[in-house]
Amino acid sequence: MKKNLSRLAVIVLMISAGCSVPEQKISKFDFTGPRDASLIRGFNYTPAYVKSPRHHVDCWVSYDSATIEFDMDLAKSLNLNQVRVFVPYQAYLEDSAALPAKLQHFVRTCHERNIGVMPVLQGGPWSRDTSQRHVGRNWAKFLVNAIGKEPGLAMWDVMNEPDWPTTPRERVLRNFESCKFMAGVFHELDPNTPVTIGMAFVDGMIELADYVDVLQFHDYMQTREQIRNNIARAKEFAAKVNKPLINGEIGCIARANPYDITLQEHMNAKVGWYIWELMIVREGWGKVHGVFYEDGSVRDPSIAAAIMGFFRKRSPDILPAVADYEGWITRITDQGNKWLKNTEAKWEEGLDIAETSAHLLEAGELAPMRIPPTWEVEMLRQGEKDMKALRELITRFNTMLEPYKIKK
Repeated sequence: MKKNLSRLAVIVLMISAGCSVPEQKISKFDFTGPRDASLIRGFNYTPAYVKSPRHHVDCWVSYDSATIEFDMDLAKSLNLNQVRVFVPYQAYLEDSAALPAKLQHFVRTCHERNIGVMPVLQGGPWSRDTSQRHVGRNWAKFLVNAIGKEPGLAMWDVMNEPDWPTTPRERVLRNFESCKFMAGVFHELDPNTPVTIGMAFVDGMIELADYVDVLQFHDYMQTREQIRNNIARAKEFAAKVNKPLINGEIGCIARANPYDITLQEHMNAKVGWYIWELMIVREGWGKVHGVFYEDGSVRDPSIAAAIMGFFRKRSPDILPAVADYEGWITRITDQGNKWLKNTEAKWEEGLDIAETSAHLLEAGELAPMRIPPTWEVEMLRQGEKDMKALRELITRFNTMLEPYKIKK
């Protein structure tokens, strides 16, 4: 691995300088995804249509090729270049005959869009019972036979977060032994593809570093300082052992780990990352994770912007928007008050007032966007005529807009 990476650095410099590259045999790792692990812009993936708790299993058992292709186009639109996807042993037990073709379709679909694939092994009796290790070896052989020669295969992740939960320690150590075994199996069966382990913590990453080609940790910390400290520890260790480093999971609304904050910190530190996750899975983690709905729309455009490297200004010279700069807040609140006092008020006129108010609230960032004001107006437009609900909405919008009037 060390030799491949150093040779690769020379090739990259030659390409950037416009020099020709001498013909030579280059391992698959060199051509899978970015040539520098710090340039990995990845995502964890589960299709939005699957249901908890079988979401990773049904990704394969209920595999839908059209959905996969549509979702990978969404990933490509954000210039994402790596995907981390779980492949449970249970999916093999339920669908072994069809699984190879599904895995091949997935990897090839991604490769066509310049997205490398990291399959994550999940489940299996060998992690609990060493007498079942032959089952783990057969599972690894099945996967290598299915996609080991695919150019879109980036690396193997032999277990997700074996160090979480942290107790009981006996279980963690048992998981670690399973990781060591499976890492050895994949190195034996597919020596050209790097192996990693999706460790939950930097300490775990350090403990199993000798068994992987690519170091991986996960991070859902709450403050910039905590995020920076974890990154610094991981980078310092990676430099010491001279191995590539990635963060396999970042971004969670419910853990005070906003996408734009953690993405900015990892980009600044030049550490490759994988967000959790691409899709908003309605019956899974979608309440607190995800970029895209199944139709390609987004819940929070700031996440997509951050993935593209655009971040909200938070320095002292910020310039807040003034939504009443041309008098529109004053004008629309006056119209709203007049409409509310009119006993013969017209439904369509009220809807237009509400929509204009909603646009000012959203464009001026004057309202929480958990439920967008424009959505509330649209639901009224699409529903039965309800003057009481419309009056309540205009009253609430007026109350929200009033503080932002420019005082004459």
